[in-house]
Amino acid sequence: MIEAKTIKIKIQKDNFLRGSVYYQSSQLAKQIFEAGAKKEDRINSNHEHYQKVASYKTMESYRSIWNNFFNYLKEHWGIKDFEKIEAQHIQAYMDYKIEYYPSKQYLEKISAALGKLEIALKLFAKNIHNETRKYDFSIRQTLLDEARDLNYVANNYHNRAYNNPLLLISNLQNPLHKLAAYIQYEGGARIEGVALIKSEQLLGTKIDTITNTQKGIIFTKEKGGKEGEVLVSLDTYKKIENYLSLHSKFKINRQAYYEDIKQSALLSDETPEASHGLRWNFAKRRILEYAKAGYTYADSLQEVSYEMKHNRASITEHYLGG
Repeated sequence: MIEAKTIKIKIQKDNFLRGSVYYQSSQLAKQIFEAGAKKEDRINSNHEHYQKVASYKTMESYRSIWNNFFNYLKEHWGIKDFEKIEAQHIQAYMDYKIEYYPSKQYLEKISAALGKLEIALKLFAKNIHNETRKYDFSIRQTLLDEARDLNYVANNYHNRAYNNPLLLISNLQNPLHKLAAYIQYEGGARIEGVALIKSEQLLGTKIDTITNTQKGIIFTKEKGGKEGEVLVSLDTYKKIENYLSLHSKFKINRQAYYEDIKQSALLSDETPEASHGLRWNFAKRRILEYAKAGYTYADSLQEVSYEMKHNRASITEHYLGG
């Protein structure tokens, strides 16, 4: 539980958000926590306690989610100053959590915590920097609404696959982004599986027994330390192989990649679904390939789930809805 003395430490006016995840979250907690603040004051936009958190237990719960989120940003986005959080990071994190079917209550708590984080960041900018900064994390509510009934998510979660993924990829401006997108589209890799690739991860080629075609093998380590092969076309494999013969590693900036995909989606008349939409395309295509190979629907779901580095077959159904 958060101690009162932790919350009440005086904030120096020259403070900036730097230091460890836990230090930064403590600085933000100080902005928004007001022990015992009355409910009528917390909903009164004219009161100094407006939108504050009054419960130690609630603040502790929110801060735990902030810490998890901040660690995610450090690991997957390289962000260490959490004043730099943008809406795209909120969307990526919510997608990251939704993919593993959290309980409805837990997802609601994540959304609420990120909403309070938006307020805390605004207050930090106002109280510490004496300036107004725009933070808009409303995407969290949109994603929460879409996944409101997680027991039946396959039936009501909107289809995130791109209508014409190849056109979207061709419209990407950065050649490295195109290569990363092909790996995600052809092999179902997550963003962390394509953001950094080294030569030792290229394991040659083999016959894909489902389609009876030769594929290139990229070994990736993704969410939660899950490891495994990602199978891509020989053309894509040759391109990444050629690149790594000239460079020590293949590396892309995630934020630049997300922005490139967003702009390409607009050019392609698609709804921007970040790079995750390409995994949806992979799942939909791959499930049909298993079906054509004679697998039952249940077995197809399970095998595609394994390829996408999940365990439960039901996760794959998540990608087939819409």
